[in-house]
Amino acid sequence: MSTTEKPKYYGKRHRLAKPELLAPAGNLEKLKFAIHYGADAVYIGGQKYGLRSNADNFSFEEMREGVEFANRYGAKVFVATNIYAHDEDIAGLEEYLCKLEEVGISAVIVADPAIIETALRCAPGLEVHLSTQQSTLNWQAVKFWKEEGLPRVVLGRETSFAEIAEIKKHVDVEIEAFIHGAMCSSFSGRCVLSNHFTDRDSNRGGCCQSCRWKYDLFEDARSEQEWVSEEDAADQQMLQSFSLGVNQKPLYEEQDSAFSMGSKDLCMLEHIPDLIEVGVDSFKIEGRMKSIHYVATVVNAYRQAIDSYMADPENYVLKPEWLEDINKAANRPLNTGFFYDTPDHEDHIYEAEEKAVPYDFAGLVLDYDETTGIATVQQRNHFKPGQEIEFFGPNQMFFKQTVGQLWDENGNELDAARHPLQKVKMKVDHPVRYFDMMRKNNTKQSKSAVKTAVTV
Repeated sequence: MSTTEKPKYYGKRHRLAKPELLAPAGNLEKLKFAIHYGADAVYIGGQKYGLRSNADNFSFEEMREGVEFANRYGAKVFVATNIYAHDEDIAGLEEYLCKLEEVGISAVIVADPAIIETALRCAPGLEVHLSTQQSTLNWQAVKFWKEEGLPRVVLGRETSFAEIAEIKKHVDVEIEAFIHGAMCSSFSGRCVLSNHFTDRDSNRGGCCQSCRWKYDLFEDARSEQEWVSEEDAADQQMLQSFSLGVNQKPLYEEQDSAFSMGSKDLCMLEHIPDLIEVGVDSFKIEGRMKSIHYVATVVNAYRQAIDSYMADPENYVLKPEWLEDINKAANRPLNTGFFYDTPDHEDHIYEAEEKAVPYDFAGLVLDYDETTGIATVQQRNHFKPGQEIEFFGPNQMFFKQTVGQLWDENGNELDAARHPLQKVKMKVDHPVRYFDMMRKNNTKQSKSAVKTAVTV
């Protein structure tokens, strides 16, 4: 359905003339790619107080380097400190927040009122942004947090366009909204499945994504007249193995796929005008655990769409290639979340997931010789002569070609780029630059060269 067939809602941005594009950065390399491909700001995690304990979280020295890089591009760095803290987590909090301020972090993203109060008191140079973990959905709640001194609220993913318009009508505060990425099956990430299944606290950074697991369904096959106490049942469970068809009756057919409780991913690329017109100040992409290829591809597509609309709103047209690029990095089927209506059973993934398009990040451009047309590429995935590849980069640079001859750094010909981070030289059809990326399609390749329209 096109945006013209949906209700229109309008709001006003109060501090930002143009919406901010906020990207995830799970490590320093991803931070640099996100900013180079067009992010106005990135959000990262430190060694403590964040909800992605399995990410390559930043040391203070890495934060300092990231801030220096961001400053060169006029970008900002935010740090997620959005756990719900237990008493044992509070020790060292003041020192941690003061250190974030000292290394140049622009803002912290916080859910716990104790951390909010401490940040406002101890690190006045840090902006405090309310995390989506607070599940803020209405203008009265937003007004409360503004009066507490917070300049920005990250809304819960369950917020609709109609509700955003009401918030903008009543409260002059920055609104940040997730516009792309994974959706939690619980209420804005407030889930304890992981705690019960694996003893990993999802609200202290340990979520094991239990909703993405594969499940089969059974019922208790014992006689209804058979009653045992909880203590006896526990003892029996210790002694009695899982007996399919004896004490457990399957509620599925043999040919049925195992199911999960996972949601489809959010994608609002087709609805940039609605997001801008309702007054969303910051467009947030989810995915600190995602790959460099994912971050660069998604940021690049949204950057082009936002800039195109802001340059000429009346004549804005969604380009098909932006959507094609998004699908090349998509992990799951996509939808529009709660923005237009409440998701139903069609917006969840109950059966085996299919990757949208089998593209892999194959190489990173390190150098280009204008005289010879030869690029030096750092291998990030196996590729070889005869494969179809794509080069893409910021500012709409894109072209396809077939891999020709490959050489190592000493000029020896290679039959394939086999080794991780190997430096390979190859002839390219058009000029490329440092930070441009190369990806490959894993479907069957034709050995004839592929020529398409080129944008450079």
